[in-house]
Amino acid sequence: MSDTILPRATQVLPAGGWVERTARHTVTLDFDDRFRRRKRYVAEDGFVFLLDLEAATALRQGDGLLLEGGGVILVRAAPEPLVEITAETPEQLARLAWHLGNRHLPAQIEGSRILIRDDHVILAMLQGLGAATRRISAPFDPEGGAYGEHNRQPGHHHHHHHGDDDHHH
Repeated sequence: MSDTILPRATQVLPAGGWVERTARHTVTLDFDDRFRRRKRYVAEDGFVFLLDLEAATALRQGDGLLLEGGGVILVRAAPEPLVEITAETPEQLARLAWHLGNRHLPAQIEGSRILIRDDHVILAMLQGLGAATRRISAPFDPEGGAYGEHNRQPGHHHHHHHGDDDHHH
């Protein structure tokens, strides 16, 4: 089937901003497949459609994809292999988050834990810093980041100018 005749999903309805039970179809995707601009997908009921957005967008658990001819597809985050990071104190957890951020790793930050993708090098670093780590399977919905591609605020753009006074450490 050619992309030109597939139903097209052209708009994202943010989670909480629409009624999930009105969805006609559901698609369950891991994080990589939830960060796209244009891709052919197959919903759980076999419905085939084309995601066709203006820009690559990080789809979140509970988002809806609005079809051109009407109807909404519910986005679910699929469980994937992750590492749960915990610490003895909130201060230690904040320090661990800083080390992860310093490496620009996608991280899902929750009250008393941080979730990252499994990476043996990062795991060893974290354990060396006193973190408690545990491999789990869970949906991954990392933070957007202030300047990152996962930031989803309409009309919010950053312009970077690198001059003599602008140093990255």
